[in-house]
Amino acid sequence: MKLRFTFSFLMVSFCLSGIFAQETKTEEELKAPYKVLDSLFREDQFYASITYNLMQNKPSGYKQYSFSTGITVGFMRDMPFTKDRNWSVALGLGYSYNNIKHNIQIQDNPIAYTIENSYDKNKLILHYLDIPLEIRWRNATPLSHKFWRIYTGFKASYLLGSKSDFQSTDANYKVKNNSDVNKWQLGPYISVGYNTINMYVYYGLTPIFKDIQLDNRDLKLSAFNVGFMFYIL
Repeated sequence: MKLRFTFSFLMVSFCLSGIFAQETKTEEELKAPYKVLDSLFREDQFYASITYNLMQNKPSGYKQYSFSTGITVGFMRDMPFTKDRNWSVALGLGYSYNNIKHNIQIQDNPIAYTIENSYDKNKLILHYLDIPLEIRWRNATPLSHKFWRIYTGFKASYLLGSKSDFQSTDANYKVKNNSDVNKWQLGPYISVGYNTINMYVYYGLTPIFKDIQLDNRDLKLSAFNVGFMFYIL
């Protein structure tokens, strides 16, 4: 009986020592990567957004219909400049797609602009190469991807291509790469949120079209995008 008790005591002691050793090792393993990553981690270097295109500086009679989609994707080089890496600047390169559904009829040969409310389809599609520059604040750590962020910056967008498509029972007009569309778009933006969900707002300072007339009035239509931004890595 004594031998059996001694053996049982030794086995329990051995198991307990193994458990404590494992817990100690786990704590050390958790601490080790933190020390390494603390001076190296970067945040939110890939991004994507989906927005609703609200037009500003609308002329009299101008209307939008359905959902005018805005989509962006791109890469930002995150460059922290504080010791805790909560502040950084980021420079990026991206692509944006804008599908504006409205009632401006763009005729071809020659190009002309009018308000037309009778149509089956009427949209303006714009493709841009984006160059965003922003300053970032976030309370991130190397071991958590859930944190608050406020990113604000300025974006320059170069027009890659455009297409307007008007279809009705009486007329069909398709105009590609309209020379009246401004080649550059400039504007500030801000992204605010926690973890996955981030509100995004962009305000275009440059009119979409150059100095053109719509029903004998200057057309100064500009973009105002509101939606959600998503970050990866």
